[in-house]
Amino acid sequence: MEESLARVRADVQAELDRVIDALPAGELADAMRYAVQGGKRLRAFLVMESARLHGVADAAALPVAAAIEALHAYSLVHDDLPAMDDDDLRRGLPTVHVRWSEATAILAGDALQTLAFQLLADDRIGPSDARLRLVGAMARAAGARGMVWGQALDIAAETAGAPPDLDAIKMLQGGKTGALIRFAATAGPLIAGDDPAALDRYAEALGLAFQIADDILDVTGDEAVTGKRVGKDADARKATFVSLLGLSGAQAEARRLVAVSEAALADYGGAARNLHDLARFVIERDT
Repeated sequence: MEESLARVRADVQAELDRVIDALPAGELADAMRYAVQGGKRLRAFLVMESARLHGVADAAALPVAAAIEALHAYSLVHDDLPAMDDDDLRRGLPTVHVRWSEATAILAGDALQTLAFQLLADDRIGPSDARLRLVGAMARAAGARGMVWGQALDIAAETAGAPPDLDAIKMLQGGKTGALIRFAATAGPLIAGDDPAALDRYAEALGLAFQIADDILDVTGDEAVTGKRVGKDADARKATFVSLLGLSGAQAEARRLVAVSEAALADYGGAARNLHDLARFVIERDT
C-alpha cells in the first residue's frame, strides 16, 4: 500500500499544482497552493483504488482524486478559522488565516471548493453522465446533507446545555468526516456506472474509525508528529468518542469498525488488498 499511496500523493500534488499554477498570480493563488501542500491523501487514494477495482483508468480517476483533495483542503482552511475551530497550526505549518488573513483564508477556501467542481467537469473523466453523477454526489457529500451539516451539528453541540450522546456523535461525524470519505470510496463505481453499495458500506465504517483515531490522537498524540495542536478537545470539554467510551473503549470500537469495513470488501477478493491495508492504517497512524 505504501508504494501506491506515495504514487497517488505525487500524482495528485502535480495535478493540483498544475491547475493552481494556471490561475492569475497573487495572494489568492499563493494561499490556495499553500493549503493543498502535504497531507495524507487518503481520500485521493480511495478514489484511485475504487476506480481501479471498477476498471477505470488512472488518467480518468486523477481529476476526481485531485477534486476531493481540493475540497478537503477548503474544509480545513475554513475549519481552522477563529469563528470555527480556531486553530493556528495545520500540517506543522501556520494555518492560512495566520499566514495571511481571515479574509484571504475565506476566499482561498471558497476558490478551492469551486476548483473541486471544475475538476469534476474534466473531459478526461469520461462521458458527461459519469461527470454528472460525480458532481451530484460531491455536492451532497460536501453540503447541507454531509460535511457542512456535520460541522453545523458540531458547532451546535458546543453551545448546547448537555453534551451529545454516542449516537449524536456518530451522526455528527458521519457528516463532518465520513461524507467525503464515502464519496471518495464510491467514486470508482460512480464513474463506471456500477453499484457503489459495497464500497459505501466499507467507507461508512472506515470514516467512523478514522474519526475515532483522530480523537485518540488528540489524547495520545505528539504535536511534533501530528502537525497540529493536541489536547484541544479535553481543554474545550468537547464530547468525543474518547470522552464517551474511554480510551480503551474507543480503541476497541475503532478495531470493530475496521473489521466491519473489511468485511464489506469480500466480493472484491484479493484485488482489494490495498483497501484492507488502508483500513488498518487508519487506526494505526500517528498523524
